[in-house]
Amino acid sequence: MSEVRSVVDRDDLLSQRVREQWTSQLGRRLDVLIAGCGWPEPLDLAQAEARVIGIDEDLPALRTSTSARKDLDSWALGDLRSVPVPPRAFDVVYVPFLLERIEHSELVLDRLLTGLRPGGLLLVRMRDRASAYGACDRLAPSRLRRMLWRRFVPSGTVGPLPAVYEQIASREGMHSFCLVRGLMVTEDISASSGPALNGPLGKLARAACSVVEVLSRGRRPASHDEITMVIRKPQSHFARLI
Repeated sequence: MSEVRSVVDRDDLLSQRVREQWTSQLGRRLDVLIAGCGWPEPLDLAQAEARVIGIDEDLPALRTSTSARKDLDSWALGDLRSVPVPPRAFDVVYVPFLLERIEHSELVLDRLLTGLRPGGLLLVRMRDRASAYGACDRLAPSRLRRMLWRRFVPSGTVGPLPAVYEQIASREGMHSFCLVRGLMVTEDISASSGPALNGPLGKLARAACSVVEVLSRGRRPASHDEITMVIRKPQSHFARLI
């Protein structure tokens, strides 16, 4: 069951779940993989001993953003279908705003899950393709997105990045993915954080989303644009091996 939270509450929740994961390991170092490290959304690991590895696609904007980060012990950029992910090497896999901007997203997520230890946490943040904001983002021509990006988004925001939005970049898509693979969704949160909504033309962006909601007869809601999920990989030996 989903719920709506503010961006601050959502960030606090993710940090709290990571701290709980570290506490449950009785002092063992927390191994964290950030898949989508070019998007500057670090976890709060101040109260945990952690080693943080980052991976992302090799795009100029992402390389610049990743190289400026100070919270990564190491990082690699490349094709996420082939970037090395050691099996069962991580306690937490954090995937911020990645799934909506890559092709073959289910394949990539399956590879990330092979790197997650049994009982580990998968934290996913993504733009919802079923929202009004997601519809505007994925249906706008690439040339138009590039032209309008700096007018609509706050200064310093990474992008514009590809807007692929495969089916998994939605609440229904992620729940189906987790069901098939025996993963447990423990928390499912909606929020509104789209960069265009907080930019210099935020009122215009919100008006456009409202129009999409009306024209879609509510099937593309403007009430949220982001989905955050806390997902746990089971400990059970009888669960599907992933």
